[in-house]
Order: sequence, then C-alpha cells, then structure tokens
Amino acid sequence: MDFTHSAAAFFLLALLFSTAKAIDPCAAQSDGSDLSVIPIYGKCSPFVPPKQDSWVDTVITMASKDPERLKYLSTLAAQKTTSVPIAPGQQVLHTGNYVVRVKLGTPGQQMFMVLDTSNDAAWVPCSGCAGCSSTTFSPNASTTLGSLDCSGAQCSQVRGFSCPATGSSTCLFNQSYGGDSSLSATLVQDAITLAADVIPGFTFGCINAVSGGSIPPQGLLGLGRGPISLLSQAGPIYSGVFSYCLPSFKNYYFSGSLKLGPTGQPKSIRTTPLLRNPHRPSLYYVNLTGVSVGRIRVPIPPEQLIFDPNTGAGTIIDSGTVITRFVQPVYLAIRDEFRKQVNGPFSSLGAFDTCFAATNEAEAPAITLHFSGLSLVLPMENSLIHSSSGSLACLSMAAAPNNVNSVLNVIANLQQQNLRIMFDTINSRVGIARELCN
Repeated sequence: MDFTHSAAAFFLLALLFSTAKAIDPCAAQSDGSDLSVIPIYGKCSPFVPPKQDSWVDTVITMASKDPERLKYLSTLAAQKTTSVPIAPGQQVLHTGNYVVRVKLGTPGQQMFMVLDTSNDAAWVPCSGCAGCSSTTFSPNASTTLGSLDCSGAQCSQVRGFSCPATGSSTCLFNQSYGGDSSLSATLVQDAITLAADVIPGFTFGCINAVSGGSIPPQGLLGLGRGPISLLSQAGPIYSGVFSYCLPSFKNYYFSGSLKLGPTGQPKSIRTTPLLRNPHRPSLYYVNLTGVSVGRIRVPIPPEQLIFDPNTGAGTIIDSGTVITRFVQPVYLAIRDEFRKQVNGPFSSLGAFDTCFAATNEAEAPAITLHFSGLSLVLPMENSLIHSSSGSLACLSMAAAPNNVNSVLNVIANLQQQNLRIMFDTINSRVGIARELCN
C-alpha cells in the first residue's frame, strides 16, 4: 500500500472512531433536562445480569420477583413511624428494572439510581454501609453536604422516621422495600445533578445498613407524589410534570428517556384523570373502566375495577413491576377470553400461564385497556412475550398472586415499553402516546 492509500485508510479509521465516540449511546448528557432511562441489564448499565440463556429468561427471572413488589405496594399507606429491623446482609439486585444516571454532591459523584414512580424518598448507599454494594456515595468528599435533625419538616415527611420525644438529634429512618428487604438511613441534604439541572439542598437518605435482596445497589430516585419526592422538592423547576419512555428489555444497546418539567413534553397527547388516594399518597391511580380482547369487551363487574381510597382498590401505573397484574377475577376473565380466540393447547412459562405455539400468533387478538377518556390498544410486542427458542408465544400478563392480599391492578413496565407516559400532578392527568423509545 503506498503512502497516499495508507494516509487515506488512517483518516477513514480516525473518522469512524471519532463518529463512534460522537454517537456513544452511553455518554452522559451535557444539556437539557432529559435523562437516559437505562434497562437495568442494558449495555449502558453497570450492573451484570444473572447468568441466563436469553433476555427472555432474564425477564422471567425479574417477573418472578413481582409478587414481592405487589406485597410492598399493597402495604404502602400514609406516613408511619414504625421501625423496621435492620440486619446486615449481602445484597443482590432483585427489583428495579430501569436506572437513571445522576450525580450527587459537589463535586458530583455519579450514581445509577433506580427509577421508582411508587416511592417518594430518594436514598443511596453511603460510605461504611453494612451490606451495601461496593459503589457508595462519600459524604465526606462533598463540600455541599448538610445534615438534618429531627426539628426539620423533612424528617416527619419521610416514611419510617425515628426521633426522640424530646431534644434534638439526627433524623434517622427505617424502611422496607420490595417486600423482602429493609434499610436504615440518615436523612441529609446535598446537591443533585440531573442532566444539566442542579438542584441544591436536595433531601435524601444516606443508607447505613441494608438487609434482603431488593435494595437497589446504587440507590433509588423516588418519583412519587409525596412532599419529599423529587417533583415536590424541585418545585417550580419541573412544575410537577415528568414523563418517561421505557425501552424494550430486548434492546440491549438502547436507552429511553426521562423528561423532567413541561418543556419538551408531547404537544398532542391523550390523557386520563389522575386520581389521588390520601391513604396511599405516593401512588399514581388511574380509572381503568374495562378491558377488551380483540373486539370483545370482557365482562368484568365494575366493583372489581372501582377506585376505592378506603381499601386501596383500583389501578395504578408503576415503573417497578415487570408484568401487568390484575386481581385474580379480572385476570381470569381476560385470559379466558384470550384463550377462546387463539388455538391451544396452552402451557405455562414462568409467571405466564397462557403460552401457545408461535405459529398461531397471527390469531392473537389485541388487548385494549379502557381508561376514562382514553383507550390504549397495546402493541402486540407489549401483549406477548416469546420463549428463548421462539417456539412459544405467551400472554405477558398475570394474576396478582394468591398469597398477596392485594386489591390493586398494576399496569407494569413491560406493557409501558415504547410509550411516552406523562404525569402532570398539578393538573391531575396522565398522558399516553406511542413513541419509539430506543
């Protein structure tokens, strides 16, 4: 090869390298209020997936933890001061399906925090935490860290706070999470950086000890509706509005997005009222009025879908549950109508009890969720999941487990993928629009 060709080849390689760097999907954002939403086991996540044969097996494993998640959601209520016992234990990630990259403190320390719409508080493992992962936030390295004592209003706003009857002391709290885990933390304040936005004096928990297998290794970012959530603390910065677009679990190389604030939200989006339960103030309730399978409106007694603040019954949208779960009579009615319209025989695969030969997939009817003022026809990729071999297709929903005293229907993240879900807490509405999140 002569010098001219060698130079040209070198230039081409340099151009390809620089272009690859320029479009690095895992690069941190430099401007705007959009954060990447990263599948917990995606390329841009620091977490290593369990050893599975395929992404389907990984989803099945994650979905097997849903019962504990539902138990946790069912026990959420107004703020309590009950203590949760803490015992150090080795941590393994069992819940938390999507993470966002944030920075805490000054200078900023990068953490990949789990996105959770059904939790208010934010918390991260801190240096010296018993039972936590190796990646922790170092309070001593931040020049803007502030402590909070029991006299602060924020202390009484966090679930599970512990303070003496008299005198002043550091604000401590204990919480359960995911149904089988607990944490002990100290309430502190520091700057949080979300893409280009810096929120000073953000209140969060500095975890001292964990037990169980469901505490997210690098912390949790609560996007619930309570007074200590990110939305409430940000105040006019985000005006009580956020949206996310969750990428498919099977798209290893791609991330979705979390848009904070009204800027950049879809101009034209169908909405349904956002309901508020004073006994479960963190949860995003919506009014599910019915379900259709194909052209058939499934006969579901209204009392099985009705929103009841006293019992907690109704339907919520949740980012932390993997597959949509209906109370058992509702699910059985949907499943039975689905089976009528598809050729069997049917078998089970993990949490999925309606699996059939993929060669019959063309017969599979669309599932439509009817909300007040809005009907959502689920794309087939949100209704069916395939076995790793591809020979089976399964209805990707399930009943709330028998051992969970749950009255909740939960619209989960597998059914939300490749949709823009917008929450407007000021105007009490939820918007849904189709969007390719990858």
